[in-house]
Amino acid sequence: MKPLAQLDASGIEALLFDIDETLTTAGKLTAQAYGALEALHEAGMRVVPVTGRPAGWCDHIARMWPVDAVVGENGAFYFWFAGGRLGKRFIDDAATRARNRASLAAIGERILKQIPGAALASDQPYRETDLAIDYCEDVAPLPLEAAERIATLMRAEGLTAKVSSIHVNGWFGGYDKLATARKLFAERFQLDLGAGNRKVAFAGDSPNDAPMFAFFENSVGVANVRRFPRLQPKFVTASDAGAGFAELAAHLLGRR
Repeated sequence: MKPLAQLDASGIEALLFDIDETLTTAGKLTAQAYGALEALHEAGMRVVPVTGRPAGWCDHIARMWPVDAVVGENGAFYFWFAGGRLGKRFIDDAATRARNRASLAAIGERILKQIPGAALASDQPYRETDLAIDYCEDVAPLPLEAAERIATLMRAEGLTAKVSSIHVNGWFGGYDKLATARKLFAERFQLDLGAGNRKVAFAGDSPNDAPMFAFFENSVGVANVRRFPRLQPKFVTASDAGAGFAELAAHLLGRR
C-alpha cells in the first residue's frame, strides 16, 4: 500500500466509499467526515456510499445525505433520490426477496446456536435481502476467528458471506458491492466502470470491500484497514476511519 500522497487524483470524478469505520468513527458520523462528504458533493464530484447497511438506513441516506445514490446490503440494491422521489433498483424481485427472508431467519437461528456471544444485528428488522450477524457492534467483541467461523457456517448453508468491520453478512445470490456499483453507474450515470476506472476512487476498510480494492486502480484504505492484513488497497491514509475519509476528501479536492 502506497501513502495517499502518491495518489494522482487529477482525473477523479467520483468517489465510492464504505460507511462503517470508513466514513464513521466508532459508530459515529463526525462533523469532520460529514463536512468532507458535503464538500465533495458541492464541488461536483459524484459521491456514492457502498455499504452492508440495510434498506431502512439506505432510504434515509439517499433522501437526506449529500450523495448521488447509495448501494446497500452488500449489493442487493441501489437507491437514489431525484425530483423529490426515492428510486429503488433491487437485484431480486419482491417475491424472491420474501422467500429468501424466511430461509435466512431459520439459518440465523441455527448459526447463533453455534457461536456463543454473537447476535442478530440490531438493524436486521430493516433488511430486505440479507442476514447480518453482529460480532462486535452491539455485543461484546468476538475475535476475528469467530467472524470467519460465522462466514463458514453461512457458506455451508448456501449463502454468499462477507465479513465487515462489525457484522458478518450472508445472502442468496452471487452479487456483491462491485457488481451492483457497476450496474448503478451504467444505468444511472452512463459510465462503464471498467472503461472509466481511472475516473473513480473507492475507500473502504474491511473484507467485504475486497472486490472493490482489487478492481479500482484508485482504491484507498483508511488506516484501520491494516486490521485485516490480507486486504491490499493501492493506497492508504495516515488517519483511521472518518478522519482518514476527511484526509482523502482534502486530497481529492486539492488536486481538482
